[in-house]
Amino acid sequence: MKSARYLLLAAVLILILGTFGCGGKQAKAPIGAYTGSESTGTVTPTDYSQAAHWLAVPQSPSKQADVFYIYPTAYSRETSSDPDICAVDNSGMMKSAQEAYARQAMAFDPSANLYAPYYRQIDANYQLGLTTAQQKANVEGAPLVDVQAAFEYYLKNYNEGRPFVIVAHSQGSAVAKRLLAGYMKDNPDVYKRMIAAYIVGQSITPQYLAENPHLKYATGPSDTGVIVSWNTEAESIAATNPVLMPGGIAINPITWTTSEETATAEQNLGSILLNPFDGGRPVMEKNGQQRAFKNVADARVDKKRGVVICSTPNPEHYVFGFPEGVYHTFDYPFYFFNIRANGAERIQAYLAANPAK
Repeated sequence: MKSARYLLLAAVLILILGTFGCGGKQAKAPIGAYTGSESTGTVTPTDYSQAAHWLAVPQSPSKQADVFYIYPTAYSRETSSDPDICAVDNSGMMKSAQEAYARQAMAFDPSANLYAPYYRQIDANYQLGLTTAQQKANVEGAPLVDVQAAFEYYLKNYNEGRPFVIVAHSQGSAVAKRLLAGYMKDNPDVYKRMIAAYIVGQSITPQYLAENPHLKYATGPSDTGVIVSWNTEAESIAATNPVLMPGGIAINPITWTTSEETATAEQNLGSILLNPFDGGRPVMEKNGQQRAFKNVADARVDKKRGVVICSTPNPEHYVFGFPEGVYHTFDYPFYFFNIRANGAERIQAYLAANPAK
């Protein structure tokens, strides 16, 4: 049964490798998209009073906490004449963002109201070819300007004082890091309502934390006001992981500790399998819930490499846009139901410590 589940997961993932993730082919961006010519200080924010600029806004929020979701790279240039940074209404980006939302943000759906803006994004191949300083400048341009404008609009018009979780991945996490470093420092009353920030698929380093002493990294499964972060790799990888920074800190997404003790695949509450016929969205049960696949992924923090090592899958079956063994696309899917349970645990811990007045 265990081997059959591995084969099923592997077979489906082989089919989907060319259909989703960071760097798949997308529709050509509209004329007039941002091209990187504006400086950070002159970028005009997207108007988030327009419903079309939101991926998700619940009509009747009923839960006691929110999630503000910042999706990973969903834009890729189709031709050399396409802009390096797309328009907010780029159809290909919007479609891929919806697919990422289904396999990442939906982990938190049982315990939080989900909010997610569309935002202007950088083409991944262009971005990864730049220096660290140039990448940082790009992120602090249109992507950060849009996400911060959306976050401020969310706080003013949707949040109603509820505590919230920030959930992000990859390029979204690069933007979220700047939001935490800048906006949260300048707005401590807002930061007090932050339950946690899942900054996944980007490195959080001791240097970043030293530069931002108002932030703290998680040490256990129920602490709040913290950053939670990891990058997933196989025991060996074919080439350098381009999203890592030296000295990165990782937390185990099964045990939610920074210990280097292995959490077995049997301890994993469940991974999701991604449907190649539905844009890489999760395979669903007949009742509309995500199907949990057991015994797929273990987890072990490797402090020297600054990653979570996942040793149980066959790396050849999980290659997409990154060197073999770099499980960037699967940071959330491998641990989907553990993330669901942990989000609920942190939310309940925050609500218990901060009862409504």
